[in-house]
Amino acid sequence: MAPRVGQPGLWGPLLPGLLLVAAALSRPASPCPFQCYCFGSPKLLLRCASGAELRQPPRDVPPDARNLTIVGANLTVLRAAAFAGGDADGEEAAAAAVRLPLLTALRLTHNNIEVVEDGAFDGLPSLAALDLSHNPLRALGGGAFRGLPELRSLQLNHALVRGGPALLDALDAALAPLAELQLLGLAGNALSRLPPAALRLPRLEQLDAHLNSLVGLDPDELRALEHDGDRPGPRLLLADNPLRCGCAVRPLLAWLRNATERVPDARRLRCAAPRALLDRPLLGLDETRLRCADGDPNGRRDEVDVPGPELEASYVFFGLVLALIGLIFLMVLYLNRRGIQRWMRNLREACRDQMEGYHYRYEQDADPRRAPAPAAPASSRATSPGSGL
Repeated sequence: MAPRVGQPGLWGPLLPGLLLVAAALSRPASPCPFQCYCFGSPKLLLRCASGAELRQPPRDVPPDARNLTIVGANLTVLRAAAFAGGDADGEEAAAAAVRLPLLTALRLTHNNIEVVEDGAFDGLPSLAALDLSHNPLRALGGGAFRGLPELRSLQLNHALVRGGPALLDALDAALAPLAELQLLGLAGNALSRLPPAALRLPRLEQLDAHLNSLVGLDPDELRALEHDGDRPGPRLLLADNPLRCGCAVRPLLAWLRNATERVPDARRLRCAAPRALLDRPLLGLDETRLRCADGDPNGRRDEVDVPGPELEASYVFFGLVLALIGLIFLMVLYLNRRGIQRWMRNLREACRDQMEGYHYRYEQDADPRRAPAPAAPASSRATSPGSGL
């Protein structure tokens, strides 16, 4: 056994609240080395022990433990009441007493767990966060989580790849009784559909389904994600799924545009098919251009009214030609800059000479001494003395 690494002090009264926060985030309260198991309680901040040869849950965890982390063990099978002393078969498992009544966070990652039997977590009435990620599960009992009335967070990331359709059906049954579940992690499981039971959970706030094999969401799944009265629907993580952006994706696209805040990674969604839309952002598509081929309402043979690769290449070539012409024009201007300057100078001088001529004429016309004498009236010429009349 490793020595204690912390002693209670002024932080003792605050530790239960901190552990509850850690449980809600589904992370261990403190780091635990690989091939070890660690637990914490109000009296003991953290204690770690070697778990390399551990084949069943440890029995030296104190009854007042609030969190337990087991990493790198070889548990393989979690039998009924495995954490309450019921590792044996039959009546002993059924009669196992509650040994860890205050445990709120249980992390069991990288433990080679293949089978989780019915009632594996019986005897943990206060458990709020359970993490079974990175285990090669191939069998899950329909009542595996039946004894967890307070469970808020369940992480099954990279844990359901080997089970196939039968495991997904068992997951549906196992999720059904989790009425208080708020966070569900199903990332990296090659899921081709979302578990229906997960969409029916009344208090679910976030469903992590990124890095799976989802090609889209059907109308039934979208209806299940809608608001239910005053309760908002759950947030959904969908990035890194091979979405097929044919006509069948139009309901999902319309739903995303009306509820973008419900999918935090919506801007990361990319099309994987058809080829004309490969790696296009889903939110950048025009719904009116997504059409199904005649007689194919399922959208397996899509017709997409978008510019093809050849047309896009011609646009690029045309742009390059225009850029080359502009570059040549700028080079000609630069090479003839002196001639252009000389021409501009001559033009400016010619304009100045013309303006000076106009100015000189205006001054001549405005001088009264140079103005011509006005002509005498005809009547005065007729009555003058020298006229001979």
